[in-house]
This record gives sequence, C-alpha cells and structure tokens, in this order.
Amino acid sequence: MTTIDKSVALVTGGQRGLGRALARELLERGAAKVYVTARKPAPEEDPRIVPLALEVSDPDSVAAVAQAAGDVAIVVNNAGAPGSGQVVAADLADVRALFEVNVFGALRVAQAFAPVLARNGGGALVDIHSVLSWLPGHGAYSASKAAFWSLTNSLRLELAPAGTQVVGVHLGYIDTDMVRDLDVPKSDPAAVAAAVADALEDGESEVLADDVSRRVKAALSGPVEALAFGR
Repeated sequence: MTTIDKSVALVTGGQRGLGRALARELLERGAAKVYVTARKPAPEEDPRIVPLALEVSDPDSVAAVAQAAGDVAIVVNNAGAPGSGQVVAADLADVRALFEVNVFGALRVAQAFAPVLARNGGGALVDIHSVLSWLPGHGAYSASKAAFWSLTNSLRLELAPAGTQVVGVHLGYIDTDMVRDLDVPKSDPAAVAAAVADALEDGESEVLADDVSRRVKAALSGPVEALAFGR
C-alpha cells in the first residue's frame, strides 16, 4: 500500500481530462505537492500544483523532469496519444509514432523514475491503460495499449524488490473533451481518480474502473473471437 497523505506525486498529462482529475484527487487525499506535466504547461493557481514541460518521446525531456521532480513518491503514467484505424492499412510511420508515445514514452518515464521512487522509499507507479488493451477494433492504438499493459506486468515484478507498488488501470470512455461528441456511456473522471487513489491506499495492483473493463477482463478466459467488437 502507498500513503498519499503528505506525499509528493507526479502526473504526466496532468493538466487536462483524467490527469487533471487524478492530480486533484491526490491533493484531496492530502498530497503535499503534485507535479503535472504537459508539452506546453499552463500556469496553475494552486501553489501545491507544479507544472513541468514534458515530451515523453524525448529522452532528454524525460530525464530533465526526473531531475526536477526528485522528491516524488507517486508517479502516474497518464500521458498518451490517440489513434484508430485498421492495422493492415496503417502507415508504419504513424504506428511507430503512436508506440513512441504510448509504449516507449511510458517506459522512459518508468525507467527514469524507478531509481527516484526507490530512493524515496518505494512509493508507487500507476500506469493508465485502456479496456482496448484487451479489445481489437482500434488498430495500432489497441496494440500500443496491449504492449503497455504487458510492460506494466513486467515492471510490477521488477520493481517489487524496491518496494514499489505498480498499479495498472483499465477503463473505457471517460467524460472528457476528447470524447465529448461521442454518444456512448462515459465514466466520470473524478470517480476513476477516486478508484485509483483507493487502489494505492489499499495496496492493489489493478483497477477495473468501469463495467466494460470488468466485463472484458472476465471474458479473457473465453474464446478470443468473443473479444471482437460486435460479438
């Protein structure tokens, strides 16, 4: 389990959508300071929120943030890039660019902060996945989230000796600007953030944040054809 009260945290992609909700939830639970990152960060009125510039596809940028935020005990790997389309018809350059952010970028953050978390007592790494880690239908985006999920499972084992709690979070659509125009069921970002904070404090390794994630996770033991959309 991880203590949020009086801790210092970092949330990548923390100035909008779910990232913003996560930063607010951590502060509500007593975090002393939360670094929030964006490619071009905006000023924050709350002095407990510290904006930092981060481009996860740039190793130097990741290293600079790890240097600046050397006091963190909780790191939330939330930054990511959207994508869709068929795999067969995809431009490989576009696929590589998507993996550069969603897979290698997240791994860069984990690698850079693993020794920081270890020095600060272990703490926690939270990786924000998607129900599309398990479902086809969104081409390279689904593939990138599946790869990220696999990396998280390996990180959980490798970081355990340092006492680092690794939490994987799966969710469907959430009610943010990115999907505002989609007529689909959406989760409240604040509710998802609260579930993540509960998992940290309860020592859990996985968050299934909504009904669709719980349903699909349960279906993984069945025929792979059942995971296709429309089945």
